[in-house]
Order: sequence, then structure tokens, then C-alpha cells
Amino acid sequence: MNHTPSRSGTRRKFLKMLGASPLIAGSSVVVTSLVNLLHATLHEEKDFVRWLENVQQSGDVISSPDQALDVMDFEAAARKAIPPAHFGYLATGVDEDATVQANRDGYSHIQIRARRLVDVEKIDTSRTIFGAKWDTPIVLSPIGSQKAFHPDGELAVARAAKTKGHLMLLSTAATSSIEDAIAARDGPVWQQLYPTNVWEVGRAIVKRAEKAGSPAIVLTVDLQEGSNRETLFRAQRVDKRQCSTCHSGGYSPFARGKPGTAGSGGFASFASRKPMFDGLDLSKVTALHGVSMDWDFVKRLRDTVTVKLLIKGIVTREDAQLAVEHGVDGLIVSNHGGRAEETLRPTIESLPEVLNGVAGKVPVIVDGGVRRGTDIFKALALGATAVGIGRPHSWGLGAFGQAGVEAVLEILQRELRTIMRQAGTTSVDKITRDYLAPRPS
Repeated sequence: MNHTPSRSGTRRKFLKMLGASPLIAGSSVVVTSLVNLLHATLHEEKDFVRWLENVQQSGDVISSPDQALDVMDFEAAARKAIPPAHFGYLATGVDEDATVQANRDGYSHIQIRARRLVDVEKIDTSRTIFGAKWDTPIVLSPIGSQKAFHPDGELAVARAAKTKGHLMLLSTAATSSIEDAIAARDGPVWQQLYPTNVWEVGRAIVKRAEKAGSPAIVLTVDLQEGSNRETLFRAQRVDKRQCSTCHSGGYSPFARGKPGTAGSGGFASFASRKPMFDGLDLSKVTALHGVSMDWDFVKRLRDTVTVKLLIKGIVTREDAQLAVEHGVDGLIVSNHGGRAEETLRPTIESLPEVLNGVAGKVPVIVDGGVRRGTDIFKALALGATAVGIGRPHSWGLGAFGQAGVEAVLEILQRELRTIMRQAGTTSVDKITRDYLAPRPS
């Protein structure tokens, strides 16, 4: 019997192995191609292998921000610059990362109806939220641990937000404080809130942010303990650095029980690298995300917060209605960039029912999968007040620091202005559902 494997079988095994590799984690173009190829003909496989060889040989990774043609160019540059485990943290979804991809794919199912013969010489991209006017509807969503991507971390992002006129949200798990972020932004920064499982700790973070001048607290409710981030775990395996030099504790806010997460440091060690926990009694804290949170918690928080209160992570009509009933000032439709749970539901498809639930009573922001100015246009046309980005500005940060973040923001703003002109909309306020075609059957 001939036990020599066929070339086709060997190639398929190679493609499966490549698809599981953290080296291409987060590359939707390659991942989608690999998935399709597993069901392709030998001729199609040969065409892909030839393309992959050309990519490998070209080494086509930008070396400066001005070389980028779109924000995806920064992904490869960031992967090259950031240590494997840190890039894995940025790229990861949960389970098979299918919801990460679904967020992206959701925009491809929406068509734009372009109007003609409209004077579009002047374009106004400004947007007013809670009485504050911003140059753009593009919001910088909160990303934790950004000094893992670049030494300047969140402060570089804040300076870029200042230069380009964007609203910025700071994560509770940031590696910079709210005071330093506001100083670098030279203006307001919204504070995202992980309240932990201890009320006094969450309240202290709120009061610190309010004292610093943050005009809004953003409670995140879409992330529970035990998030199965396989792409991150695979990336950690290939990272040969000695992580204990900066990760001395054993607490992990996800993947409870996974190998490598046990240790003696606990939450206090994790929080020691997060300035928003400085000076707090963390002896009773066991979770970054309060798994016992319910609507009574929201009511208690509403009674405590003196500035605007938003909830991030609402994706259904029912929860949107309840949020309004509990006095919440705004919502962010989000599934944590696909890193919370594997629902396979893109946020852009959740947006309409959330808007239906709030019935125009509060502003609604959406994030997840936004990579193009056309994506922003579509979200605004569906009714979003503003649109958040997370991974793209972190790619820019990891690749080139502040200059990279600024370049990402400039590209998205340029693309938004372009589609506004092509569609015949002279201001953000004029982008309505009339500019979207019905979903194809």
C-alpha cells in the first residue's frame, strides 16, 4: 500500500496549520482566504499558494505612516513591531474569532445609494454629543494596556485625539491615568468603567474621574470572566520573552483555569500596572468585571454618578429600553470587538434594534469592525450618533506611536469625506437611511 500523502492532502494540512497560526492572527484577508481554500479545487489552491509566496517574498510592510493606503496597512506594521503575545492580546477574539470577522463582514451586506448633482464643495463632518462639538463622528474606543503596544501608550493616543479633534475614551485597565490622559488630550476624556466586584472600588474610580474633569462614565457590561481567547493563548506560546519581568501576578481577567494564569500575585498585582487602581483597597477584589451586576446595580450607579452615564455593550431592544428607564444618558452598541462572546452577531446588525429601543431619547454610539470611511457612513445612516474604532488606532500606535494614530485617523476621516461627497451628503446630519439600499435577499 502506498502511504505517500498526496500533494493536495499535504497542502490542505498545511493550510489548516497556517490558519491556526498566531502569526496571521487578526488578518481577515488571509484567514477568510484560508477558510475558502479548505473547500477549494486543486487549481484554486495553487493560485492561493502562488499569491501567498509573492506576499512573503515582497515583505510589503509599510515603514512609515505616510506609506499607508488604508488603515489595514497598519495591522501588518503593528504585527511586525509588537511582541507576539502583545499582538495576540490586540488581535484576539474568543473561540474561533468568528465574531471578530462577523463584525467586519456585517458592513459588506449594506449598500449605499449615491445621489448626484449635489454641490459638495464644502463638507461638514462635525458632530455634537451632549452639547460638545467634535470635529468628527469618529470616537476612539477604550483599549486597555496600550503601553504593551508602544511606550507612550494612551498618552500618544490622547495627543493624536487632540491634534485630529476626536473624542477619546480611557479604559479602566489603561496604563495611564485619567489625569494624565486629560492633560495630554488638553480636553475632556470619557472614563470607561470596569467596576470590579467591590462597589467601593468602582465608586472610587468614578469619583476620581469626575474630579479629574471627565464629563462621562461609560459602564461596560459585555465582558464576563472566563473569555476564551484562543488566539491570545496561541500567541503566548510562541512568545519567547520572559513575561514575569512585568507580569509578576497570576490574575487574568479572562480564561479562568487556563494554563499559565495561576499564580500568587492575584488581582492586586494585575492592578499595580493600572494607574486607575492606585491607592485603592483591593484586598477583596477578585474580578475586574462585576459578574453580579444587574439593573439594580445600574440604578445605584446612576444615583452615584454626577456626570453623564452611558452603558457600553448593549445589543438588544429590550436592554436598550431598560437602560433608558433607568436614566442612562447614552448607549454604546458593542460586543467588545468580538472578544466578549462568540455570538456571531455583528454590532452593525444590532444597531437598528437598539435605536428602536431608545426611541431617540439618548445618543447611541456603535463600534466593532469599522475599518473604512464607508463603514462609518453606513453606521451614521442607520442612525448612530458616532462610530467607535479600537484595533485600528492601536495598530497605528504599535507601529509608529502618535504619528501612526494620527495617520489612521486622517485616513478614516479622508475616506468619510470622500463617500460623503460621492453620496451627495454635505454634513453628517444629512446622512440618513435614505442613503442606504435595502439588504439584498
